[in-house]
Amino acid sequence: MGHAYIDLLVEDYMQFIEALRLRSKLFFLFILITIGLFSIGIMGAININSMKKNLDALYFGSLVPVTELNEMLQTYHNGLSSTLYKAKNSEISTFTTANELEHSLTKIKKLWLSYESHFKRDEELQYVEYVALEIKVVNRYFLKLLRAARNDTDMSGVSIVSLEKYVSHIHTVLQKLINYEVNMARYERKKFLQIYDSAIFKLGLILGLIILAVLIISYSVFASIQSDQTRLELATKKLKRLNKKLENVSYTDTLTDMHNRRYFNLVYERELKRAKRTHSHITFMMLDIDYFKQYNDTYGHLEGDNALKTVANVLVETLRRPSDFVFRLGGEEFGVLLTQTDESSSANLAREICDVVRGKEIEHKGSKVNDYLTISIGVVCCIADDALNEDILISRADEMLYEAKETGRDRYVITSNVSESKAQSIEDMTA
Repeated sequence: MGHAYIDLLVEDYMQFIEALRLRSKLFFLFILITIGLFSIGIMGAININSMKKNLDALYFGSLVPVTELNEMLQTYHNGLSSTLYKAKNSEISTFTTANELEHSLTKIKKLWLSYESHFKRDEELQYVEYVALEIKVVNRYFLKLLRAARNDTDMSGVSIVSLEKYVSHIHTVLQKLINYEVNMARYERKKFLQIYDSAIFKLGLILGLIILAVLIISYSVFASIQSDQTRLELATKKLKRLNKKLENVSYTDTLTDMHNRRYFNLVYERELKRAKRTHSHITFMMLDIDYFKQYNDTYGHLEGDNALKTVANVLVETLRRPSDFVFRLGGEEFGVLLTQTDESSSANLAREICDVVRGKEIEHKGSKVNDYLTISIGVVCCIADDALNEDILISRADEMLYEAKETGRDRYVITSNVSESKAQSIEDMTA
């Protein structure tokens, strides 16, 4: 009595330890998840701040086109205009004038090509094309003056009115484009900041909800862990009982690995009902090894078991369709159930089975019909209907098997007559 009580205490203690271990694992998992979520939040915030800095840089980078346009304006004023004023007042030579004009025009061309290479929206393209045309017109005026300077023409006759007119016009055109670029950069940054603030809020909200959900779930798990432990033990015991029942209701013959008589009863009833519903052919064969008792007496039960396995393998290898079922019904007796197989095909299969078994050339000195192991088969094949008796196929196949043995064995006999009287149509394999 004392030992039993100690064993019970030990068992309770072990269950408590297991439950405690499970709680510890869950708590550790919760800590890891929480740390992971906080880490994700921190990394997300860092990445978003980094993205903000990058886009701020992009904002200032978007002012690069503005810088290029301003530099073009400065070149028109300080490069071209200033040079021509000096040339008109004879402050510089025509050679210097030509060099400075050429340098300024080349610089303006490069700056404009660089500006055009930047991303442009569809609504910008039309005005950019207009500015390009105006630049060509103005530059054409300065190119004429450049050619004149190269030809050593006196530059004192340059019209200041025309010069100021062209420079003032291009200034207005480029300044309008500069103002547009600045306004667009400000608008894009304002829109980004709105998206940034919204993303930060959503990220915080989602992480908060996830952490809250993890806390609630963990609490529920911790609260129910003991009852779950008890349910698990009950489920384990129930599963063991069910497994025991499944073992007792095995459908496999241990010697041949074929389906046994229990499974035959299940399949036979199911397939017969199906054949009745569709009014299709159904065939049942009953097979018996000829003079099997004498074979056992001559070669021993071990060889007898090998003979049974050989016949089983012949049946399995010959009947491969999903609608073909083979069984070991008991002893040396086998059963075959075929669906959607007419009488001619059934007869051919029975003949093939007999031939293959005989072709294995298993010596059988105790046989009175052949030097090798043979089988006899009784076959019944018919179209199933509602009037078909469930037991008639088995009884008629048994009658045909008896007929095969009476008429010499090593053969099959087939009938399609499923009446209570014996069939008159008998096909002998040796005929």
